[in-house]
Amino acid sequence: MTRDQRIGQLFMVATPADTVSSGLRDVVARQHVGNVILMGRSTRGADHIRSVTTAVQRLTEPSAATAGVPAFVSADQEGGQVQVLRGPGYSTMPTALVQGTRSTSALRADAQRWGTQLSRSGVNTDLAPVLDTVPTADKATNEPIGRYDREYGPLTTTVTAKGGAFRSGMDRAGVATAVKHFPGLGRVRGNTDTTSGVTDTVTTTTSGVIAPFAAAVDAGTPFVMMSSASYSKIDPDRPALFSPTIIRTLLRSRLGFDGVVISDDIGNARQLAAWTPAQRATTFIGAGGDMVLTARTDTLPEMVAAVRSKAASDPTFAAKVDAASLRVLRAKEDAGLLDPRVTPTGRFSPYLVGRVQAWLGTTQTRTWDAATIRSLQYRVGAATTGRWDAASVGALQDYLGIARSGSSGWDSRTVTQLQRYLTTQL
Repeated sequence: MTRDQRIGQLFMVATPADTVSSGLRDVVARQHVGNVILMGRSTRGADHIRSVTTAVQRLTEPSAATAGVPAFVSADQEGGQVQVLRGPGYSTMPTALVQGTRSTSALRADAQRWGTQLSRSGVNTDLAPVLDTVPTADKATNEPIGRYDREYGPLTTTVTAKGGAFRSGMDRAGVATAVKHFPGLGRVRGNTDTTSGVTDTVTTTTSGVIAPFAAAVDAGTPFVMMSSASYSKIDPDRPALFSPTIIRTLLRSRLGFDGVVISDDIGNARQLAAWTPAQRATTFIGAGGDMVLTARTDTLPEMVAAVRSKAASDPTFAAKVDAASLRVLRAKEDAGLLDPRVTPTGRFSPYLVGRVQAWLGTTQTRTWDAATIRSLQYRVGAATTGRWDAASVGALQDYLGIARSGSSGWDSRTVTQLQRYLTTQL
């Protein structure tokens, strides 16, 4: 990768959940952005989202964009009011507070089912679970978490156990998780998205509310999302996501986290209005952060340009950029995203059959036999006859989010879309 491409890996940029925006196309091509969040709300279901995520990954195919490295494609899929993706193919997820009343084993199984739905629609990262503990006495005034029942319960033991079950279920489904919002938003009043000056005046480096995050780090969570609030008893001078004390000393050194530190949205957050977009990006990375999340593509070029400029003039900052991009790429390797891509040739071949069998979890014989056909038919919702026919092709085309062609065989358009989709799965 060029340095510009490595810098691009340090950004996750929004596109509306239902479509690939022109702004996203531009920043992937020109700024080499390597990660995407589906933002807003969609009720169109998994088939449509699958076509969106396949189109997102298609943007990363040209080597000039991201050196051919696929994207982390994420969504806020917590449950309750914070469930971006809905409709056919997605279960309605209860709030975290309701999830917290379920047994650990039941919640783990639920999360695996929800994660499988995400994975099958090409979403490989869930910006969840919320590990913020909201004490009962603070719930009524806790704007960002308690108001929406986003917490698993009022006790850190409950949050640790139930948040861990959610994370484990997602992991079993092959979906990366981002626990949030470190070091905790349970003791604040205002919402950092809409309010400035949000400050936690209670939490210290030894507070019990850090325990759920420590457990998630020990269990191997690939992402930790930072809070944008300030913590007066830890670092009174700056918000958590800009604090070397909180990121490097507390999270990295004391908790031992060596994964990807991701910001909350810094594009629109009122809490960060005193910093320019350029300052937000460089200060976060300078403090030890790895991935800048922003809902805005219009200010993304300013952020990227600032990181490039500082990396070119400041060797210490350049080393932080390289270390951060390496952590992102290692996380992609762990997620299987650096495995060889399925080249979209449009040709149906024994190799493609083997890749389909790998996706289905069946023995990779590379033979297009009745057993493979039945497995694929079951996956796409067709009748499991073991014979590949026009009805099966139509069901696959529905699954891939493309128009039905009426074909009874492997036309190049369907094969190409299947090959692109498999890149999101293998």
